[in-house]
Amino acid sequence: MHVRLAREAGLQGDERPPHDPTPRWGEVGIHGVSRPREWDAVVTAEAPRLGVGELEFAVLPDGTLVVDDALDLEAGSLDPLAAALESELKPPYRASAVWRGASRWGVAGRRIEVVELPASVRGDEIVLSVAEGERSLVVDGEPSSGSIPALERLGASRGAAFVIRAERLADLAWEIEVALL
Repeated sequence: MHVRLAREAGLQGDERPPHDPTPRWGEVGIHGVSRPREWDAVVTAEAPRLGVGELEFAVLPDGTLVVDDALDLEAGSLDPLAAALESELKPPYRASAVWRGASRWGVAGRRIEVVELPASVRGDEIVLSVAEGERSLVVDGEPSSGSIPALERLGASRGAAFVIRAERLADLAWEIEVALL
């Protein structure tokens, strides 16, 4: 009786249901989406003259090591870390090192883009955005009405709409990231 009623109500037949209930996972559904790679190279190094903890440094295109002034390090004490990383990664790069016991360190580095800006550029962090004829400049977190022609030319050479983030590494050397909009 229930079969006959279902057939009369149009609930039973040779047609497929309006949706396919079988799983359609594919690789993403089974394994998840992989994270973007954070480091371009990871190595271990021996650095007996360093203490313990964590530290960060950058290496400019000419090989100059740039370290936060707050770190009290002996001259040349980071050379073994930089040398180990440079077997896998050429300057310029930013690196992070973590002490692993005794005099062993884990060192990870990622490539960066470094440009030289005029001495007249003030501040330590700059965000310049240009889109649809509008321009915005923020220096050290404060809006600025000035301009930095060198950064504007750099952005314009890559596209009509862009955001450039710049961080001073040393004197005239700035690490930049350019995102096209």
